[in-house]
Amino acid sequence: MTLIKTKFNRRSFLKVSSAAGGGMLLGFNWMVSAKPMTSPMDHVPLEWFDINAFIRISDTGTVTIMSPNPEIGQNVKTAMPMIVAEELDVDWKNVVVEQAPLDTSKYAHQIAGGSQSIRQGWQGLRMAGAAARRMLMETAAQQWKVPFSELTTEKGIISHKKSGKSIGYGEVATKASSIQVPEELELKDPKDFKLIGKATKNVDGRKIVTGKPLFGLDYKREGMLIAMIAHPPAFGMKIKDFDATRAKSMPGIKDVFKVQTAPSEKQWSDVNAFPELVAIVGESTWQVMKAKRALKVNWEVVSPAESSEDHNIALEQAIATAPGEPSRKDGDPEMAFKNAAKVIEKTYDAPFLPHNTMEPMNFFAHVTNDKAELMGPIQTPENLRKSASSLLGLPEDKISVGMTRMGGGFGRRLYGNFGLEAAAISKKAQAPIKLVYSREDDMSQGTYRPAYKIKYRAALDDNNVMTAFHVRGVGIHEGPAFANRYPAGTVPHYLAENKGVESNISTGAWRAPRSNFVAGAEQSFLDEVAEAAGKDPIDFRLELFDKAINNPVGKENDYDPARYAGVLKLVREKSGWDKEMPGVYRGVSAYFCHNSYVAQVVDVVMNDGKPKVKKVWCAVDCGIVVNPEGAINQVEGGIVDGIGHAMYGTITFKDGVADQSNFNNYHLIRSKEAPVEVETFFVENGIDPTGLGEPSLPPIIGALANALYKATGTRLYRQPFSQEPAVVG
Repeated sequence: MTLIKTKFNRRSFLKVSSAAGGGMLLGFNWMVSAKPMTSPMDHVPLEWFDINAFIRISDTGTVTIMSPNPEIGQNVKTAMPMIVAEELDVDWKNVVVEQAPLDTSKYAHQIAGGSQSIRQGWQGLRMAGAAARRMLMETAAQQWKVPFSELTTEKGIISHKKSGKSIGYGEVATKASSIQVPEELELKDPKDFKLIGKATKNVDGRKIVTGKPLFGLDYKREGMLIAMIAHPPAFGMKIKDFDATRAKSMPGIKDVFKVQTAPSEKQWSDVNAFPELVAIVGESTWQVMKAKRALKVNWEVVSPAESSEDHNIALEQAIATAPGEPSRKDGDPEMAFKNAAKVIEKTYDAPFLPHNTMEPMNFFAHVTNDKAELMGPIQTPENLRKSASSLLGLPEDKISVGMTRMGGGFGRRLYGNFGLEAAAISKKAQAPIKLVYSREDDMSQGTYRPAYKIKYRAALDDNNVMTAFHVRGVGIHEGPAFANRYPAGTVPHYLAENKGVESNISTGAWRAPRSNFVAGAEQSFLDEVAEAAGKDPIDFRLELFDKAINNPVGKENDYDPARYAGVLKLVREKSGWDKEMPGVYRGVSAYFCHNSYVAQVVDVVMNDGKPKVKKVWCAVDCGIVVNPEGAINQVEGGIVDGIGHAMYGTITFKDGVADQSNFNNYHLIRSKEAPVEVETFFVENGIDPTGLGEPSLPPIIGALANALYKATGTRLYRQPFSQEPAVVG
């Protein structure tokens, strides 16, 4: 058992109780989800009792757990309720989930991003389940007049063995709400978990595969109109004027008008290169699409039209000059490089990338003079409400934000411009509307992963020991280097620098921001350094980790070298790295991000002169794995996504216009291009959970590049790899 003080959140408990106007509301503000019904209840509940803001128990014993956080396919809607149910000690088959709307008086951190939901919610979720269980047991103890210590629970039943009495949670739920929140709770020892660590099906799985309405695109409302937008065809342009005469005359079209969508007080999530749009509103999507084609808009240039060549030149110039104040400097790197026996220097670059969410961007809005209702797939509902308040001139308490399940996010739905656009259009149209983007709308509107370039230098002494390391990163709007990550702390002389290059092309977070590029470049470079030193790539990395373990340089290193080395050793063992495998070309990589450690080995074979990924071996240290089935899905999805974008993904520009606009000219990975097999191994260390939605993507790029080098004899420095002659075959 683990004792935990609830006083830590006592103020939060009181605040939530007061704000909710009564009832018992526990302040575990990180709660997110549970399991929806997959079959009819045996007994329809006649009454529900609120135990707290997240848990309701019916008179039949069915437990409903509210799900405040957005679900984007990362499976928190299954995993987080499992944590509550574990400590509550309730039968999982009796747990039902409901998606909560945005409600900052009850919940906190209602956001999907940074692989943080489980990590940040772990203690609070456990506390909520344990507190509810404790109060239910105390109610039974008072009712039976027996010592609390003599009671036990199992699957939602409270038992007193001495008297032979037992009672269901539902029978004591109403009285339990009057029990005071205990100041100290006993949490389970992880070795006693019954549900956590057990493979559990996605709670929405049946609805997803049977096409039940879960996603924003499914959402309908009586009297709802459809809206689409026309935005400038190039970055650096805005609307001059437009002629909607023909469009307005077409069947089903209600109105065409210009709309401003930029709030006066912006949030960090208000990234939008085109805040002035033409909106087309009508009765059906097809009618609106046809009217959009008939619309005549004249555009004017307000800033330079940029091309990919301009970006390449700007990045080249930036990386060739010192970015100014270094992000980190250990020792005397300049002297170390001057005295080195050998210096290895390489530069890597990667293009802009779109997010390409499988579900098209969409949002519902119904705005009236005194309130606004917003509903749709959004990763940052609280930010959206703040921005909508500024845009619409309504107080936040008059704006509701509901969350639908998302058909992919990958960072795109962190940026709520599409929700603001829906709100502005609804206000102007004076009607409930659903805004729908075409694929071309989204791929040409921005919020891309920035284009990056990074240069590495490593110094080796006469004994082939790495004595100095220098990284200089540049990118559109931001530099990509992480100053305090490996190999910082492993070498006596170290220098990290970053610089951003301005552009009128809008950028934003893309799955595993910055890491999605840096990991591949860094791990490719370290392989090349290992080769120059005449060392096995895993041995070379482990030597550096040993230095960080036994004699670390600096105090700001943001990783645990023992855990880092642990996943590398595990993937070495599981993949049989040291065995000869004729015809198989192997690459390795290891990376730390989102508080988790991942190491991977990629096996490539040659088919008709072209490389094919046969298998990926993956070792993960993310602490306790709540739901192995969901965890494996996340790891495999990140691996496939990383391989696909490293091989094929790119957005290029000509005079401010994106060259790629849909899947006919943007290559997403196909099934036949995915790995034949992925095998994942989790480190069992009992540490509290850390991130998992993003960490498996970054290292796969380096492991793939290193395997392709073994297969083709050519080092890869530029993404996408498929554009390199050696890879094409």
